[in-house]
Amino acid sequence: MSVETPKAQDVVDDVTGRLASEFSTKLSPAAVGVIVRATHRELQEQIVPEAIGEMLHRLARHRIARVVRVL
Repeated sequence: MSVETPKAQDVVDDVTGRLASEFSTKLSPAAVGVIVRATHRELQEQIVPEAIGEMLHRLARHRIARVVRVL
């Protein structure tokens, strides 16, 4: 039995869309995208592919929330 993992770009796009919607009153979608892509690059070699979506969402959301608190 094999586990099919989503393509990296699909995961990044999905997480960016959800977080851009969540933080739409505080940050532009472009700013959210920058944070999500940077977070993805950092996690890419450290997280098993099956978990990247959840971990990317959690870590990027945490980083965005920190940025929003500072603004």
